Formats: sequence, C-alpha cells, structure tokens
Amino acid sequence: MNILYNDKTDLLYIRLDDRKQEIINRRVSEDIVLDIGEDDKIVGIEILEASKHVSLQKLMPINYETSERAK
Repeated sequence: MNILYNDKTDLLYIRLDDRKQEIINRRVSEDIVLDIGEDDKIVGIEILEASKHVSLQKLMPINYETSERAK
C-alpha cells in the first residue's frame, strides 16, 4: 500500500494494490474517486480537498523541512 499526498493540490491518493492493471475510475461523491481494477476490486482511493476530510497529521506524521539555497 502506498499513500501519496500533494500539498499543492490538496489531493490524497491511497494505492491498495500496486500491480499493473487496467483501471476504471468511479466517482462516489464530489470529492472521492475510486479506482476499480480486476474483479471489480478497489485498488486506489483518491480524495480531493483531502485536508477537509482527513486528519493528515494522524495519517502521515511527516515533518517537512526546507533549506535555504547557498548564496
């Protein structure tokens, strides 16, 4: 399983099955899209405006750091 978050677009993607397969997107609400793979199994979940729906701090306890460029 892989969890990816794009802070610029506020999109959270949870990939449940990493196998290559043909996928069909199925929108289940305004902000949630399911990726359906072989045998109608859910292989991914895309959450738009994720910060409104998920506690990202609990899901991904990652510290982001930036460094200044050397002049």
